[in-house]
Amino acid sequence: MPDRQVSLVTGAASGIGRAAAIAFADRGDDVVLADVDADGLTATADLLRNAAGPQAVIDAVPVDVSDERSVGDLLGHVRSQHGRLDYAFNNAGIEQQRATIVDCTEDNWDRTIAIDLKGIWLSMKHEILLMRESTTGGGDAAIVNTSSVVGSRGVFGAPAYVAAKHGIIGLTRCAAVEEAPNGIRVNAVAPGHIRTPLVQRVIDREPAKEQTYRDNALLGRLGQPEEVAGAVTWLCSDAASFVTGDVISVDGGVLVR
Repeated sequence: MPDRQVSLVTGAASGIGRAAAIAFADRGDDVVLADVDADGLTATADLLRNAAGPQAVIDAVPVDVSDERSVGDLLGHVRSQHGRLDYAFNNAGIEQQRATIVDCTEDNWDRTIAIDLKGIWLSMKHEILLMRESTTGGGDAAIVNTSSVVGSRGVFGAPAYVAAKHGIIGLTRCAAVEEAPNGIRVNAVAPGHIRTPLVQRVIDREPAKEQTYRDNALLGRLGQPEEVAGAVTWLCSDAASFVTGDVISVDGGVLVR
C-alpha cells in the first residue's frame, strides 16, 4: 500500500459525511469530497485544507449520485488525479417528504429511491471498477455505505426512505459476496438519531422530537457525527481487515430496546 491512501466521501457537505472526511484527513489520507451541495462542499474542503498538513491532497467534486454520468465523472476524476481508490464512504442521501404508503406520491417515492438507494448502487458500481485496478487482493480496499436503524425496522410516514435503507443493507451484502474474491470489503453503518443538520431540521419543526429521540436510545442522548465517523474509519482500516458484509449500528442502543 502507498504511504498516502485515497478516500472518497459522498454526502461530504455536512453532518456525518463532513465528520468522516475530517477523520480520513486527520489520519493522513488524501480525500476526495463529493456532494450536490456546492456551498457545503466548498466549506468542507476549506475546513480540511486549513486543518490538514501541506502534503495532503483535498479535492472537492460536485456530484449527483442519482445520475450515472455524474458518478462516472466523479470516479474518472479520482482515477486521473489519484490513480487509485482505497476507501469509499457512500453517505449521500436525502430525507423523504413525510407521507404514508397510501399518501406518498410517485414523485416523492422516485426521488427518494433515486438518491438514497440507486445512488448507493451507482457509487459502488464505479468505485468497485477503480478499486479492482489497485487492490492487492487481501481485503485492503473497503467500501462503507450509510444505512440507518430504520434499515431494520419500520416507522410511520417514511415508506420510501425505509425501503431505501433496507435496500442498502441488501446491496451491501451482495457487494460483499461479489467482491470478496477481488479483495474489496463492503460494510454498512446504521446510525440512529445523530445531531446532523437533517435531524436538527426535524427537531426545529417538532421540538418534542428531541426528547423522543433521547428516550429511544439506551444511552439517553443523540449521537454526534464524529461517533459515526469513528465506525466508518475503523471499517476502512486494517483493524477491520476480517470484517465484510456486516452492518454496524451506531445508535445508542435504539435497536435493542
